[in-house]
Amino acid sequence: MSELRSGFAAVVGRPNVGKSTLVNAMVGTKVTIVSPRPNTTRSQIRGVLDRPDAQVVFVDTPGLHKPRTALGRRMNDSATSSLEDVDVVLALVEATGDIGPGDTMVLNQAARRVRSIARAAALQAELGSGDPAAAGHPTLLVVVNKVDRVGGDGVLGHLTAVSALIERLDAEAGGTPVPVEYFPVSASTGAGVSGLIDTVVGCMPEGPRYYPEGMVSDAEEGAWVADLVREELLYRVSDEVPHSIACRVTEWEWPYVRCEILVERDSQKAIVIGRGGSILKEVGTAVRNQLPEGLYLELFVRVEKRWQQRGEALDRLGF
Repeated sequence: MSELRSGFAAVVGRPNVGKSTLVNAMVGTKVTIVSPRPNTTRSQIRGVLDRPDAQVVFVDTPGLHKPRTALGRRMNDSATSSLEDVDVVLALVEATGDIGPGDTMVLNQAARRVRSIARAAALQAELGSGDPAAAGHPTLLVVVNKVDRVGGDGVLGHLTAVSALIERLDAEAGGTPVPVEYFPVSASTGAGVSGLIDTVVGCMPEGPRYYPEGMVSDAEEGAWVADLVREELLYRVSDEVPHSIACRVTEWEWPYVRCEILVERDSQKAIVIGRGGSILKEVGTAVRNQLPEGLYLELFVRVEKRWQQRGEALDRLGF
């Protein structure tokens, strides 16, 4: 009987490259919210792929970006800290745009972590406490997402550009080249995802299950409901509002759940509520349709001025 493989895989990239959509596709169900808005994911979200031969914990992360607020700085810190103590790094870029400074930052951070993993594996093998084959196994998986939106030549050109960037980063690091595998995929259609999953599983060491069989996420129920509320709002509010929205469940006494929606200005509060409460009604209905029958969800909007810039507010909101 083969041994179980298990471990953690961090999924990193710029905002809006499809990290959350990919995590949902790899886990096989919705474990993290998605929207067309950048920076939808604000903290690390863990999704669990459970198979008879393996358990992989995928860590969805905020998009690495140039922060303009205290919240943005904390999101970047959350993304980079996700690279610690993982077995595999998946670095996402998208096939629909040029490789820019943001992608360079992501790939550089990912390559640094992979060099650290490789050094640790080589040391363990040298000391006789690890699998010698693992020391050279590729653990940086570069995923080119959204290939369904470009032709074959576009995918090839993008892979070539990413490969050249990795070679430049290797040269600048002055060390052994990082072992890399490249995966063109479409997280939204599922194309290429199964092959990527098999490679991730193959990179995992032998180990125990970290979560009970059948568990797909470690998110608390209250946090999940708050995220669903924010997801539905992001699809409905105007462009200037999304970054100013925060949601948290303040009461949970089944079947009654109260979710507080924070905004930074009175004008934003009016937008979130909608004419005659129309937006809140739509959001409440959409969220209830994703939760167990019988839930009573109350949504309340409150103004919390400059919450994105205030450390004590961010602490209170769990960022």
